[in-house]
Formats: sequence, structure tokens, C-alpha cells
Amino acid sequence: MTAIGQDTLSTRATLTVGAKSYDYYSLAAAAAKYGDISRLPFSMKVLLENMLRFEDGKTVTTDDVKAVIDWQIDKRSDREIQYRPARVLMQDFTGVPCVVDLAAMRDAITKLGGDPAKINPLVPVHLVIDHSVMVDEFGTPKAFADNVDLEYSRNFERYEFLKWGSKALDNFQVVPPGTGICHQVNLEYIGHGVWDSVAPDGKAIAYPDTLVGTDSHTTMVNGMGVLGWGVGGIEAEAAMLGQPVSMLIPEVVGFKLTGAMSEGITATDLVLTVTQMLRAKGVVGRFVEFYGPGLDTMTLADRATIANMAPEYGATCGFFPIDAKTIEYMKLTGRPDETVALVEAYCKAQGLWHDENSPDPVFTDTLELDMGTVQASLAGPKRPQDRVSLNKVDEIFNGDLFKVYKKEQAVRAAVEGRPDDIGDGDVVIAAITSCTNTSNPSVLVAAGLVARKARAKGLTAKPWVKTSLAPGSQVVTDYLNKAGLTEDLNALGFNLVGYGCTTCIGNSGPLAPELSTAINENDIVAASVLSGNRNFEGRVSPDVRANFLASPPLVVAYAIKGTVTQDMVETPLGQGSDGEDVYLKDIWPSNAEIAEVMAANIDDSMFRARYGNVYAGDAKWRGIEVEGSDTYTWRAGSTYVANPPYFEGMTMTPAPVMDIIEARPLAILGDSITTDHISPAGSIKADSPAGKFLMEHQVSKLDFNSYGARRGNHDVMMRGTFANIRIKNEMVPGVEGGMTKYEGEVMPIYDAAMRFKADGTPLVVIAGKEYGTGSSRDWAAKGTNLLGVRAVITESFERIHRSNLVGMGVLPLQFAEGVTRQTLELDGSETFTIQHVADIRPRQDVTVILTRADGTTETFETRCRIDTVNELEYFLNGGILQYVLRKLAA
Repeated sequence: MTAIGQDTLSTRATLTVGAKSYDYYSLAAAAAKYGDISRLPFSMKVLLENMLRFEDGKTVTTDDVKAVIDWQIDKRSDREIQYRPARVLMQDFTGVPCVVDLAAMRDAITKLGGDPAKINPLVPVHLVIDHSVMVDEFGTPKAFADNVDLEYSRNFERYEFLKWGSKALDNFQVVPPGTGICHQVNLEYIGHGVWDSVAPDGKAIAYPDTLVGTDSHTTMVNGMGVLGWGVGGIEAEAAMLGQPVSMLIPEVVGFKLTGAMSEGITATDLVLTVTQMLRAKGVVGRFVEFYGPGLDTMTLADRATIANMAPEYGATCGFFPIDAKTIEYMKLTGRPDETVALVEAYCKAQGLWHDENSPDPVFTDTLELDMGTVQASLAGPKRPQDRVSLNKVDEIFNGDLFKVYKKEQAVRAAVEGRPDDIGDGDVVIAAITSCTNTSNPSVLVAAGLVARKARAKGLTAKPWVKTSLAPGSQVVTDYLNKAGLTEDLNALGFNLVGYGCTTCIGNSGPLAPELSTAINENDIVAASVLSGNRNFEGRVSPDVRANFLASPPLVVAYAIKGTVTQDMVETPLGQGSDGEDVYLKDIWPSNAEIAEVMAANIDDSMFRARYGNVYAGDAKWRGIEVEGSDTYTWRAGSTYVANPPYFEGMTMTPAPVMDIIEARPLAILGDSITTDHISPAGSIKADSPAGKFLMEHQVSKLDFNSYGARRGNHDVMMRGTFANIRIKNEMVPGVEGGMTKYEGEVMPIYDAAMRFKADGTPLVVIAGKEYGTGSSRDWAAKGTNLLGVRAVITESFERIHRSNLVGMGVLPLQFAEGVTRQTLELDGSETFTIQHVADIRPRQDVTVILTRADGTTETFETRCRIDTVNELEYFLNGGILQYVLRKLAA
């Protein structure tokens, strides 16, 4: 029995669920005071509750509360609010530098005369180690064990450091390696739907589960009605330390879903279609909220698949409201009964519950999709939004879109020890991987059934294809084992390689040496097909230039076919053991078959067992012994974890921000420059500045690990900034890789930056549209700062990277309409002057003085993309961490 009691003079009310009572901040009471909110988007209601709960007359005022409600008038607002998420989620690639920063801040606050214990999370922080495992071994029963051994061998120092963090810091828990991908662990276990904690007056307070995460795909948990999004590590650190997230009240785009998906169509096909539509619509910096009768036909796993890829369609979040499907999923995943009861009671009391009687919210803008029109699809070859129907993939590869990759005549080179030639468009990596798809049982069961049917017909994967299965959680293994599908996947080479991101974040591991040699010596455009969310240039493998996103069952099918150059629908996958041609339709499971296997083999006991002691880890993790201490003892000469230079010489009063005088361009870049381009996560080349640094420090090439694993060391990472093997700097036409010019000489970007720094010359970076798309990695901004870049001038920024630049004290400027690097005819010989930087204001117009090589000058207009007053404070302090540190030390 649920009872609700309310003090009519306040927005604080009481909710009794079972034997326990909770106070909460009533949206109904706010509506009675300030106006109807019944058609406010659900995501905005969550923001409204946050304003009510933290209203203090200072950081959050009554006007902020009213502004959220009054949003309904124009469906947009220019008001800045201070939002406080309930918790923070991290993964190890972004988490290690966060803990490094916290350790460095403890040292710095001690030097400033403060208490190091003040540098401590004030909200719960969960760090899931999921980004480190590489696919070195594959296609054998030993692959998982061997990869785990290699993972610990490579990353022992990092793991020891994280374990120190878990002992030294309060409110900080580490989920050990081999458990799963952070977003799936969040969806299946950590996420509560409704959080509760004890208020200063001793009463239990219930409130929506909200978070920020140091990974862009934090949005996955939006699928179960939890409002969260990705931020840079530096912004997450500030949130941990009690600093609110400063943001403008967002526009909210409504995406109406109708109908139901047709027979044989997967959630992956749906999300690729949604991504294409929303990227074309333009939703950067906006919330997207899904509504309509189609929600009733979707499982929560399907919703999470769509929510997961919000970064790919550019939105801050992709939100689904809480409803009966959410409750059903929470029960399936073994959430405690009292938690499930609280979620349902709280949401119904607050008007956060969605059902057939809920009115459609009002939105800034809308678009609509009949899910019955969705077709089987892939996306590629280098952007997630470039969806292509399955029967057109060969046309994409062989057509005009691909001419930048494809030679006039395809070169084919015999590969020793393999039955066929390898050539352009041949699939050399087929990976079932990523948080996006391995969280969804329907597509994993479908992959297993494709493998079973293919095996029955005598089909096998092509011998040149590197196959792998990396589930998002251990529960996947349980239900595949119970259904007998593991054996079928293993028979086609899809053996378990690890529980982590693997290929999706560039940890695909090396190809066979002879295969890699053939690809590179003959300039072959090899392909990968992966069930991931990112296929940016240079991300998946240095040997692979065409990368396609696909559903897990299609990954299995492409491993069998071995190429993307032939029509997948009309041409056979191969010949069966009876000599007959076998087509995709012959091995594709029906929706009924998939549903039957899921119903018989997935239950809550699997989740309860796997998450019963989730923080304990395996014997290797338990064997890492560390002592907790207030400050960290830095290892001299470590190439993994080093004390960063951000706080060197810092005083309580920030130095004045200097004007940018005659800055030289470090790089002039095109459109859709990703954070992978700026700060790669994958392999380190021996002849790169980072590779040379490691070898100078007696690290063999075999032990280079990856840029992602080295993010705790600034010396490696600043050398890796703009070091992506596919990045193209227009200052050096025809050259691919992280190169630029210094006084006319072509050299690596890091080397040039250090020469400019020695000269005392400030730097700028110029770019086109959508600068900073992709991952939330703060090192894309940290590296930019450490190279001496004072300003980045682009046609448009992606949300997270813009925020990260401000957080590192780098000035983001956006060209005025009609002004671009092309209209200015920039070639890199120019200098740029920006005056009155110390007096800059949020979103003001800024004039840039351009001086040509011949001495002539002109000006062009930009918009300052420091968007809020809080961000301005961070910038004037040299960065968000310096701002927070000074505040805590005072």
C-alpha cells in the first residue's frame, strides 16, 4: 500500500512504500505554485526536480524553478542553471587520468595549506574497468584466459593505482576487470531508477537517479529512464567534488515512434536509422526524448540500444520515460524488491510514470519514424550516421562515395598460408563487441542462431577473418551457454575473448603478420564489420580503412562471406557441405525463434548470481595489495602514472589571462574531426613522438600497450595529441598523420609545438564543422592545452569537447555565419591575434585579427563559445580543476 502525505506550504512531501517512508520534492506542489507541468517533457521534469531539491536562493533560485516550468511557453530558454547529478560513472581509460588528477590535487592543496581529505568525492562514484582488454588471442578456447593474463601483465601498475584510489577515496568503488562494460553494468546493476539518501535532518530522501559519466555512451541508461550523459573527466571530477554542472536549459526534440519492427529486423537496424535521421536533423546540445505508441512494442534493451548512441546522433541524451517495461526489466535483472517498488511508487506520485493515458509532451521540435519501415542496415565506411541498406553495401564500397579509398584497379595479393587472395573490401575483422549491442539479448541470441544454422549447413568463417566475441556482461555468457549457442559461435571462431569494449575502442589486437604485410604493401582497403557504435578513421585497426557497423547476426554472416564487395542479399554466403549455395535468408532466424530461446534461457537468477559480489574480482585482482594513504607516492620514471603539470606554481590568486598575440596555426583541419583524431586511443607507432619517448624510457615495442592505457602519463599523451594515423592537416597537403610545419619544415605536430613553445609563440587550431565529435575523452582537451594551443576556432563544436576545452583553459571560438577557413583561404602561414581575452563574456562576439605572410591584415568575426558564467570562471582560473582547488583550499 502506497501512502502520500504533503505539506501544502512546501514542495517537500512524504511517500510511504511498504514499511519505509521517504521525503521527496513534489512536482505536483511545484505545479500548484508555478503552473501546469503535465506536458513538460519527462526529461525536463527530472531537471525540475533537481532545481526544487537544490533550491537555496544562491546557486539555485526560485527563478530557476520557474524558468524550467516556463520553458513550455517557447520550448527553449537561454537561462543558465546549476544541475547536480546524483552520481558519477567512469571507465578505466578516462578514470585513470581522473584519479591521477585527484591525487595531484591532493598534493597541490597540501602545498596551498589545505586539507588533502577535502579532495574526495561527495557523491557515489563507480569506476568499471572495461577498456583495457585487447584481442590478442582469438578463435580458440584459451582466448579469454590468455587475454586476461596479458591484460594484467600490461596494466598491473594502472590497476594497482586504481586500487589505491578505491582505498584512499571515500564514495569511490571499482568494478574489477573481466566483469563487463561500464554501461551494461550500469544498466543491469548500478542504475536504480530512483536513488535515495539520508538528508541532514535524518530523513530518507527519494529522488530520480541521475548521473554524468566519463564516457560518451553513459546515455545508455537513459533507456531505463535514468537521466545521464557523458562529460569530460575534468568536468566529472568537479561534479564529484561538489561543483554543479553549469548548463543552459536545453531544447528538447521529441522523436515519435510508431508501429513495430518487421520480421527479421533488429534493434541495430533501428538505431542506425534513428542515428541517421537525428544527425540530419541536427540535435547537438539538445535533449532527445522518445515518445509515441511505438514505445509499447519495444523491450527495454531495444530502448537502451537507441539511448546508447546519443553521441553518434549528437544529442546530449536520448531519453525514454519510466513505465511498466522499465519495472519488468528491473525485476528481470534482479533489482531488490524494495527498489522496484520505490521506483514505481515514486514515479507515479511525481508524474514521471508513462502509460497509455500520458499526454504527449510539448517539444522544441519533433520528428517521427514508423518502425515498420526500418530496413536491414549497416553504417559506414567511417561515420556512424552513414547508414546504408544491407543490399546496397557493395554499391557504397564500389561507388563514388568510396573513391577516396579505392584504387582504379583493385590490387589483389596472395597471402601465404591462406586459400584465397586478399583484396579491397575483404573483411579481415568481424567482431561482436560494444556496449550498444551486447547489452541486448535479442541480437546476441540472433547471432548464436545464425551461427547454429550456418554450422548445420557446413559453413565456416573465412580463414582471413579475425573473429571475436566480447560481451558487455558475464550474464551474456550464462544465457548463451544455457541455450547451447556458445558451442555454435565457437565453431565459427566467435570464442569469448574478454568482457570489455575491445574492437569498438581500437583494442582489436594485431592481425596476422602476413595479412598485415599484404594489406600495407599492396595498399589494400581492408574492411571490418563490428557490432559497435564507432567506426571513425584509424579507430578499429591501423590496417583497416573501411569499417562498418552492423548487428551481431550480420557480423557472423560477414565473417562467413568474407567480403563487403558483393551483395549480401542476392549473392550466396558460400556453399554448404552438400555443395548447394547458401544465402543469408537460409540461416536468418525468425523473430519467434529468437523470442523462444530468450524466454527459455534468461532469468533473474543469472543477474543476482553475477552481481552478488561484483566488487570482489577474480584471484588476480584480489592479489593486488595496496595501502590506503592521503596522498599517492608517485613512482619515479613511470610511463603509466605520473604527476601532471597542471598545478605547478599555482597560487591562490589566478594569474591574469593574457591576450593571444600573433599565434601560429598548429593545424588546419576539415569537418567531423573526432576526439579520436585529436587524441587516439589505439596503438602507438614506434616512429611517433610517443613511441620514441617510450623507447627512450626502456619500454619495448611489445609493451607499448595503447594510448588509452597510457592516459595516466601526460608525457605520452601530449606526444600522442593529433597523432591519429588518418588525420589530415591542410597545412601539409597530401600528407596523412599528425604532421605540421614549423618555419617551412614538415615535422610531427608535437615536435613543432615544442619548438613554438620554446620560441614563446602561442598556437591556435582551425577546423570545420562538428569539431570534437565522438568520445568524451578529456585528453583531447588536455593534450591541446599542453601543446600550447590557446584557442580553437571552428565552424561548430560538439558539446562535450567544447566543454572540455573550456575546462582546460582553452578558448573555443566559432566562426561567424559565412566565414570558414576556406573563405579566408588559410594555408598556415598566417598569424592570429585575439585581444581583450581577460574581459571576454559568455557567447559574445570576438574579433580576430588575421595577418598574412606578406604583412597585410584583416579581421573576421567569431562567437565566444564559453557559454555560461560558471564556464567563464573556470576559464579565467586557467581551468575547472584550478577553480575547484582554489575554492576548496580557501
